[in-house]
Amino acid sequence: MTTPFPFTAVVGQDDLRLALLLNAVSPAVGGVLVRGEKGTAKSTAVRALSALLPEVSVVPGCRFSCAPAAPDPSCPDGPHETGAGTSRPARMVELPVGASEDRLVGALDIERALAEGVKAFEPGLLADAHRGILYVDEVNLLHDHLVDLLLDAAAMGASYVEREGVSVRHAARFLLVGTMNPEEGELRPQLLDRFGLTVEVAASREPDQRVEVVRRRLAYDDDPAGFAARWAEEEAAVRHRIVAARELLPQVRLGDAALRQIAATCAAFEVDGMRADIVMARTATALAAWAGRTDVLAEDVRQAALLALPHRRRRNPFDAPGLDEDKLDETLEQFSAESDDDPDPDGPGGGGGRPAPDSGPEGDGGTAAQPEAGDGGQPQASGAQEQSAVRAAEPFRTKVLSVPGLGEGAAGRRSRARTEHGRTTGARRPQGTLTKLHLAATVQAAAPHQRARGRSGPGLVLRRDDLRQATREGREGNLVLFVVDASGSMAARQRMSAVKGAVVSLLLDAYQRRDKVGLVTFRGAAADVALPPTSSVDAAAARLESLPTGGRTPLAAGLLKAHEVLRVERLRDPARRALVVVVTDGRATGGPEPVALAGRAARLFAAEGVASVVVDCESGPVRLGLAGQLAGELGGTAVTLDELRADSIAGLVRDVQGTSRRAA
Repeated sequence: MTTPFPFTAVVGQDDLRLALLLNAVSPAVGGVLVRGEKGTAKSTAVRALSALLPEVSVVPGCRFSCAPAAPDPSCPDGPHETGAGTSRPARMVELPVGASEDRLVGALDIERALAEGVKAFEPGLLADAHRGILYVDEVNLLHDHLVDLLLDAAAMGASYVEREGVSVRHAARFLLVGTMNPEEGELRPQLLDRFGLTVEVAASREPDQRVEVVRRRLAYDDDPAGFAARWAEEEAAVRHRIVAARELLPQVRLGDAALRQIAATCAAFEVDGMRADIVMARTATALAAWAGRTDVLAEDVRQAALLALPHRRRRNPFDAPGLDEDKLDETLEQFSAESDDDPDPDGPGGGGGRPAPDSGPEGDGGTAAQPEAGDGGQPQASGAQEQSAVRAAEPFRTKVLSVPGLGEGAAGRRSRARTEHGRTTGARRPQGTLTKLHLAATVQAAAPHQRARGRSGPGLVLRRDDLRQATREGREGNLVLFVVDASGSMAARQRMSAVKGAVVSLLLDAYQRRDKVGLVTFRGAAADVALPPTSSVDAAAARLESLPTGGRTPLAAGLLKAHEVLRVERLRDPARRALVVVVTDGRATGGPEPVALAGRAARLFAAEGVASVVVDCESGPVRLGLAGQLAGELGGTAVTLDELRADSIAGLVRDVQGTSRRAA
């Protein structure tokens, strides 16, 4: 077994280490979500934490880690008698992003259950993680059906496996730790809220600190055991401090003054629900216990807010996480002054005992400054002069644009698809392990053979060939590829603002539908892939926001570039179907024979049956209808910016499906 990198040898990352240690002191805090760029020791720190956790006492032979003092009365391996147990190290169980449902919750042998009437159950990762750590690397890429199971287990502290009336329940209480790179997409709001704390990590820009990171890593790679031995004393000190803090935790006093500060802070930042208040209270008491105190101070409340609130104040995926620390300090100071029983009358800044430097999240959320609109605001006469980027108009709600037919892509919420989850539409013989039994079809297949098999009692004589797998229909996520005209003909500031607002609205819809998105822009003499296909819709919105306009209109180049993006993406993810959204006024002025060349490029999409929509941005009293002609060449449909809103999109979906069927 590989020796883990010592927790105390991790350089910097004070907030990350503090958040993990607070959960080790008080698992009720609710876990940690670690957000940050790749290569910042996220996984290293999480894996190192398990070596610091105190050992757990378990019932001998119990596969579900029941506590000897209070065994689970519903344990599948029970019943257990209360008594002495054996100790073992706390487990850290890793959940792979591509794991199956049976691997997570466990597998019930349906064949033995029907034929023999026994509950033959093989525990899954939730059972292994009980009373330990469940770690999900790249948690934002976890499939929706696994997210649903995690949410259920986290809410109830138990896992249920039910297959055609046969059910198994076991306890599943664990510390949930997830790491993610925000560039690869955001988490569902329900799962995001389940993480007690969140931290943002980034690589240090200090040369000395970076040198020390490299030095320690090289030393560890050369001799893992020897490197760990050099840090054994520091590891033991932290381990003993965790045990001491756990013992002190029940004695920590959370006074009314601290509670009022917690409630006022959550109200001031307009977080949803009451979970934030509860998590802040638990975090503040854990901070006090970690510092060796029995009273919660204002500084504990402040640090708890910096860890528990940033991910709960977001209103949409384009909001950067973080807190306005000036507003936080004002709120704490105001309610500290109003309270008479505050155990720390000096307010924030008084007392030592803070276990790590107060680095906190990134200020007010790290929102990038946006360029101000210019004074002109008029369309350019020739389109040759470049204008700076303009802000997107206020986004609006849209209805779904779906790809016609029945796909087999990754689970999502946009288009119809054959999936492992959804409504049952039929049955087939299982290919490999049986996962979703179709009971009626199985009985129907076995019934004609009962006499020949010598059936003499009430039981069903069942063979492997009788089993039938249920086929199900659900929803898939698609690749929504935006092809945006940024040329001079689109450069009127009011119009471009409306165009960006429409695309941002569709990006929000793509986020909710669990789609991948891509962005191709064309202007001047060429087209660019502003964002390759990704699950990070906020990255697409950021690229769109900074998009300048001006120059000629190489429409054909934009379509050909989009066609190439789709070709490459089919090789990477052949099951994911695409929806192309072309945002343009239909003019083509770049290159020789621009109109004819754009028509030939558009017909490539029609020949391959790619679903497409042209958002017609043409304005003014005289309309040439060029976007409608382009939609005809694409085999799709055209819609104006005004028609793109929710009340008008229902008809558009029918048109997209109808034209795509005709093209196919």
